[in-house]
Amino acid sequence: MPEETFDLIVIGAGPGGYVAAIRAAQLGLKVAVAERSERLGGVCLNEGCIPSKALLDSSELFALARDRFALHGIGIDPPKLDLARMMARKDDVVKKLTDGVAFLFKKNGITRFQGSARLGGKSGDDHRVEVRVGNGEPQILTAKRVLLATGSRAVEVPACPFDGETVVSARDALSFSSVPEHLLVVGGGYIGLELGSVWLRLGSKVTVVEMLPKILPNTDRQVADALMRSLKKQGMSFLLETEVTSLEKRDGKAHVRIKSGDKGEEIVCDRVLFAVGRRPLSADLGLEAAGIAPDGAGRIPVNDDFATAAPGIYAIGDLVHGPMLAHKAMTEGEVFAERLLGQASVVDYEFVPGIIYTWPEAASVGKSEEQLQAENIPYAAGRFNFLANGRARCMDETEGFVKVLAHKETGRVLGVHIIGPRASDMIAEAVTVMTYGGSAQDIAMTFHAHPTLSEAMKEAALDVEKRAIHA
Repeated sequence: MPEETFDLIVIGAGPGGYVAAIRAAQLGLKVAVAERSERLGGVCLNEGCIPSKALLDSSELFALARDRFALHGIGIDPPKLDLARMMARKDDVVKKLTDGVAFLFKKNGITRFQGSARLGGKSGDDHRVEVRVGNGEPQILTAKRVLLATGSRAVEVPACPFDGETVVSARDALSFSSVPEHLLVVGGGYIGLELGSVWLRLGSKVTVVEMLPKILPNTDRQVADALMRSLKKQGMSFLLETEVTSLEKRDGKAHVRIKSGDKGEEIVCDRVLFAVGRRPLSADLGLEAAGIAPDGAGRIPVNDDFATAAPGIYAIGDLVHGPMLAHKAMTEGEVFAERLLGQASVVDYEFVPGIIYTWPEAASVGKSEEQLQAENIPYAAGRFNFLANGRARCMDETEGFVKVLAHKETGRVLGVHIIGPRASDMIAEAVTVMTYGGSAQDIAMTFHAHPTLSEAMKEAALDVEKRAIHA
């Protein structure tokens, strides 16, 4: 089979890979993308960000109709769950977006190859990439530059391997054919809490087991504590400082032994979701032969241009250091392509927002109070509760607050933390202000339309100097 030559070959068509490919093509490069899956978009579009948000929105609407429509003077018969239709809608959302990526590939002249890809050594000055479908002969592609963007996978606990039915990963938990009577979630991070919220709203008993004394260990403590209180009020149970010691499947149930301190007990449940982290998909890429050595966590060291130790080979996204977030990978893909063509683009890693799509939502950017205290940075905190926000009152969504942390001497915003309605959308203002080195006063002096949720941001910024009007 003759070799095909390109300017850039991207291995992986997730958020980082497909954005890098499109941006490189826009800048005039001849680009190929090798992706093992039939659909483009990677984990995010197919089995992560998008399907989970589709189910979160659907389940939230179901819970609103069941529990809260009456508060708004809307009387309906108890709603009935059509889970198959809800799943079909989720699948349709995914298909439309993945089809959209395929259209963008065609629009930008990107050549796509389906199959498992790995580095195949050098061919003169070019790198060879082998793309194999099944056990067939690999197709050989060559390019002077290769970008690795293969993403990550869910960590599997050796003693409790995934079976897709009783012991499941997040991917499996997005496609249950029936509502579990009791779902045990192992891991109190954002993935476990989001998927636990979906099935809690749809009728499951949900118990979260977390080894640490707190959920969401990297989240501002006040936000994490407020979120746990809210989820408890909704019916979610938490077992903190607790670990799973064994799991046995009997009669279609999972018998899970847990331990907290010196005390142990058994929990019997229908399904167990392990959401204990993700690991880079850096194996089977031919890295060692190319002279690239991943670290102990499977991450690939890169420089500011995302170049690895092997000239002409680059890596982005979950393969490299930093939070495993789609928007981080997308920005890296765009910056990689621009730097490749000599532009002075950078990734502002200080200002990568983090979002938890529970309800209420939680969102943050910058440093938490705990980090500022540990680093001995002088700061002032301003806080405003949604309870006093007019739009939140109208929406009957008064739970939560906005917290702005600013340098005590300069007023520069160091961190913003939100728990409340549409926190995921509100955090963008904070990211923008912080990216441009703005102060709490800059936020306070900016018009925020009334009545809107965003007024809580303005009031929190005013409260940094204890000038909040409605506090």
